[in-house]
Amino acid sequence: MKLGIQIDKKFQKHLSKEWLHQVVEHSLVAHGIGSEVELGLLITDDETVRKLNQEYRGVDEPTDVLSFALVERKPGSSPFITPPDGLLHLGEVVISYPQAARQAEENNHQLEEEIALLVIHGVLHLLGYEHDEPAREWEMRALEERILSEIEKRLK
Repeated sequence: MKLGIQIDKKFQKHLSKEWLHQVVEHSLVAHGIGSEVELGLLITDDETVRKLNQEYRGVDEPTDVLSFALVERKPGSSPFITPPDGLLHLGEVVISYPQAARQAEENNHQLEEEIALLVIHGVLHLLGYEHDEPAREWEMRALEERILSEIEKRLK
């Protein structure tokens, strides 16, 4: 598994790359995806996320998580063609640490739980899951909760 994890310096004391790696890994393994995958994860600030949200979605405000899939896919599908390096290149997940902190407080969660949910959510988007209609949203939320529960059991 090739994970490029970056944490802005101002948030590095609050999160570890090792923990984030485990959350991403558990999210992928829950879908039967193993070592033949590559993706990037960036934990950053509101302004960076706002700029990306404006540029790619036309929404001039920060959000909690953005996912940039390299290949459009349906849940559970495999890529159309296997890249020469044998790695399934999924894309990038970008999370706003300050927005996660606000949501954790609003939802009465621990910050780590909120970050884990956002990582899982972003990875699910890379795997083709969407929440644009009620049935698909229910499916995605149920998967998030199941994966989070499994992560909490394994990482404790």
